This record gives sequence, C-alpha cells and structure tokens, in this order.
Amino acid sequence: MEFAIDEQQRDFAASIDAALGAADLPAAVRAWSAGDTAPGRKVWEQLTNLGVTALIVPETYDGIDASPVDLVVAMERLGHWCVPGPVTESIAVAPILLADDQRSADLASGELIATVALPPDVPRAVDADSAGLVLLAGEGSVTEGTSGDRHDSVDPGRHLYDVSATGDSWSADTEKAYEFGALATAAQLIGAAGALLSGSVDYAKQRTQFGRVIGSYQAIKHKLADVHIAIELARPLVYGAAVTLQPRDVSAAKVAAGEAALLAARSALQTHGAIGFTQEHDLSLLLLRVQALRSAWGTTESHRRRVLEALT
Repeated sequence: MEFAIDEQQRDFAASIDAALGAADLPAAVRAWSAGDTAPGRKVWEQLTNLGVTALIVPETYDGIDASPVDLVVAMERLGHWCVPGPVTESIAVAPILLADDQRSADLASGELIATVALPPDVPRAVDADSAGLVLLAGEGSVTEGTSGDRHDSVDPGRHLYDVSATGDSWSADTEKAYEFGALATAAQLIGAAGALLSGSVDYAKQRTQFGRVIGSYQAIKHKLADVHIAIELARPLVYGAAVTLQPRDVSAAKVAAGEAALLAARSALQTHGAIGFTQEHDLSLLLLRVQALRSAWGTTESHRRRVLEALT
C-alpha cells in the first residue's frame, strides 16, 4: 500500500512554509520565552489567515472540519518552524473538547487561543498565562480551569502551569482528544527533525576543517544519512496513524517521531559543535523544542507500553 499526500495538501504545506519562512520565528520564540507574546501572536494571525486554527473545528462554527491527515500536514510544518505557543493544545485538542461549544468559532477565527491539561499524561497546561482559555480534561469530562504554580520546562519557550478546575463540567471525547494531541505532537517532532537535518546539511557544506568542508567527510555523511533514514521511516507511521487513529498506531508514531527527532538533534549538535547549543544560535531553539515535545502528550515509555499492550 502506497500512501502520499495529495497536491492540495502539498500546496497547503507550501503556503505555510511561505508565510512562516517570511516571518522571524527565532525572534518570536525568544520574545515568547521572555514573556512578550506580541510577535508570536502575529505568527498565529498568519496561521489563522491560512486556515490552520480552523482545521479541526466543525463547519457549524466556521471551521474547516478537515481530516486528521490535513492536521498532520500543518503540524509538521509548524514543528519545522518552531512556532511558539500551545500549538497542539489549541489547534488539535481544544476543538474536540469544546465540541458544540460556541467558543469553537473563536478558535477558528483566531480570536481565542486555548491550552489543555489532561492528567495523568498531560499533567500541566502549556502557556496558560497567555492562553485565553484553560481547559482541564479527564475521563470523559471537561471543565474550565485556572492556572496555578508555574514550572520550568527544558524549553524556555514553553511555560508549564498547574491547573485547577473552575465551574461546571461537560462531557467530551477525552480519549479522542488525547490521540489527537499525541498525533499532533508527533507531527511537530517530524517537522523539527527535518529542520535540524536541513540546517545540519547546510552547515556541513560551509564549514571547513583541515582545508576541507566537513560535509565531505564520510563520518558526517553517514551520520546525516542515518537521520534522513530515521525521518523517512517515522513519517509514514505518523501519517498512517492519522488515517487509523488507533491508539497503538498513534503511540508507535509518537515513539518513532521522537526517536528520529532525538537522533536529528544529536547529529545537529555534533555537526555544528558547541556553537549550536549557545542561546545566540537559532539551532538551540529546535534542540530544546525537540526535548520538550518528546515527553509532551505521553512519554516515550508510556507510548511504548501502549504498543506492547496492544500486541500482547
């Protein structure tokens, strides 16, 4: 069986790349880390104009009601560009938890950015300080939440908050919401891995050592080829999971995407050397984002466990 995205989806991905490529994403991420969300919100406005924030919202609320595959196409590109904010939570998860709530229209229009905590796998909400809506979900029900203590993340661009319930609860498909959260995170990891590989290849073509560009050395070639293979093996699992939405497939995709992104991060750091991890170098933003996303929406261990349980 051969699976490939269609021309319309490729054009959609290209339009996201064109818009985000023209924006100064590294500056927006650094500003978001420092508490200035204005540059990041301009990026979100661009995503709204492209229809990204409306992808999973029902047509009844001015959404697109797109397929999970369309969501993965977008999320891979957002991961590539390291978009700040509660990307998974607001675009992929909140529309499912809000269901027939009128606030879904606000998500689609970009007027509302939401974040989500879904214990035990998602114990804290990302960027609850800057989100207009905080949701606390679990066991088939959802309530609005209020943010509590802030906790540090390995990625300074992701602010983690405890959440406590406020107000009445309503029923929602929290199991589906979790699968969408894990799937969207896996897609972002694939995008981040691709960006790390691309940056490493470009750098290897420019940096010289002992009178030769380092990209001419077999050790570098083999290392980056391994990353390429890992990404190309993981990507079909992510898109396949978007088709089936089976928990086993989603978990397998999350594990494979996380491992590919980790390999890409290690190889990028080894290729660039210590300069790649300095705060002044844009590579550091992706390195930290990969580390954070690998444990977001279920750790590698928890997803491996789900795959094993499904096979036994």
